[in-house]
Amino acid sequence: MRERAQGETSRHIGADMEAGIVARIDDRLARVAREHGVTIPLAIESGSRAWGFPSPDSDYDCRFIYVRPLDHYLALHPHRDVIETPLDAVFDVNGWDLAKALRLMLRGNAVVVEWLTSPLVYGADTAFRTEFLDLAGRAAERSLAMRHYLHLGERNRRTYLADPADVPLKKLFYALRPAVMLRWLRLNPTRAHGPMDLPTLVAETDVPANVGAEIVELLARKAETRELGRAALPDAIARLLDSEFDWAREASRVAPPAAREAARREADAFFRATVRRFDGT
Repeated sequence: MRERAQGETSRHIGADMEAGIVARIDDRLARVAREHGVTIPLAIESGSRAWGFPSPDSDYDCRFIYVRPLDHYLALHPHRDVIETPLDAVFDVNGWDLAKALRLMLRGNAVVVEWLTSPLVYGADTAFRTEFLDLAGRAAERSLAMRHYLHLGERNRRTYLADPADVPLKKLFYALRPAVMLRWLRLNPTRAHGPMDLPTLVAETDVPANVGAEIVELLARKAETRELGRAALPDAIARLLDSEFDWAREASRVAPPAAREAARREADAFFRATVRRFDGT
């Protein structure tokens, strides 16, 4: 494998992240790069830690995007477009090929954009992250992103919050974050994606004071205890969930533009330039 292009890198590890576990994740990433012969221009934390509502026992969910050498993309039999590593007791490390990440982004998968905006970064090539995020801002389709969060939020609403008199409070967050993301999109009609973490979303969406107070209390409790227990679904939060899901259900019915060839061409150009850059040619 040719020596890859060197660029400025960034890293941001949260103060509450255990140094020993972070070091093991770093080692796992280095082994992936070495054993698979790939470059990893982005490795971030996903899951509850990056979403802003970790518990004391929250696992670590490292996700990464990787780039293979140019010759691998020219092979008659393509390599798999995912790399999965063995599950550890406290962390997991898995990643997507750049081509897969780009295709999913174009199809409205908001997970890719969340990785690009994660506040917790094990390592990121600054230019790669900036250029990919800029591309997503132009090429990601707003209505598809809304459908993504609507599907995610409503699925969790049905699965865990069907009986408002008795809900697992820990699961409430998995319906609440999509709802507040949809509220952010409603208030920012020219944008296709918002901040990843719940506290920032709440701060930027001017939720009603009673809803904000409920969320702050739940976040504080979740940060201090491994098990929140069960309780009635707070009425203010239930109204927020239902109103934002109702809005998104109507708003996302607008069909995305049929002609998205420009976005595909731009994604193709980014893919080719990135592969060449990290291949060293």
